[in-house]
Amino acid sequence: MAEPHDTLELWDYRRRVADIYRDVRSSSPDLAAWQRWRAERDRLLADHPQSALDAAQRVAFDGLEYFPYDPAWRFAAEIEAADGESAELRHSAAGSTGSTLFGVANLFIGAHSVTLNLYWLDDYGGGVFLPFRDETNGEASYGGGRYLLDTAKGADLGHVETKVVLDFNYAYHPSCAYNPMWSCPLAPPANHIDLPVRAGERLAEE
Repeated sequence: MAEPHDTLELWDYRRRVADIYRDVRSSSPDLAAWQRWRAERDRLLADHPQSALDAAQRVAFDGLEYFPYDPAWRFAAEIEAADGESAELRHSAAGSTGSTLFGVANLFIGAHSVTLNLYWLDDYGGGVFLPFRDETNGEASYGGGRYLLDTAKGADLGHVETKVVLDFNYAYHPSCAYNPMWSCPLAPPANHIDLPVRAGERLAEE
């Protein structure tokens, strides 16, 4: 059982993440809102005791790297109902996370038709989870993919009427991309986008 102060710190961390995304949802979808999101993420990783970075990494940390902001990577996607089948999302290390496939997002990226599965997590009391892979993985971004939505942990970009907002400028790496001490759910093959998504968090350039 975790010590009470550890639980309170985690509670605070998740509250602050939720506050960051609340600001995103209540702001105009523009460069300024994205820059605030970036700055607050950097602050949490650098200073918060529940940061995914270890102590040595925090000392050397000078901010995450991102592709340039591009409003063309923001979509409002129609969601089709899925059959509700169970899915085990494999982790970067041991284990997996149980989930239910509840919907499919349909969008066009340029001339490319893209479908992405949306999962409802069985853990954490439930929550919408949308991880994805793309052609930048393993070079410009983490090989296991990135996350776009994880509402159980506050990462929620909202809705436009009945459509779900998918803004790839807000794509981010899972904790295991920073440190192998973490075991994170990876994007399944079904959520591979067959083109490079040059938006959102990226690996540091050499």
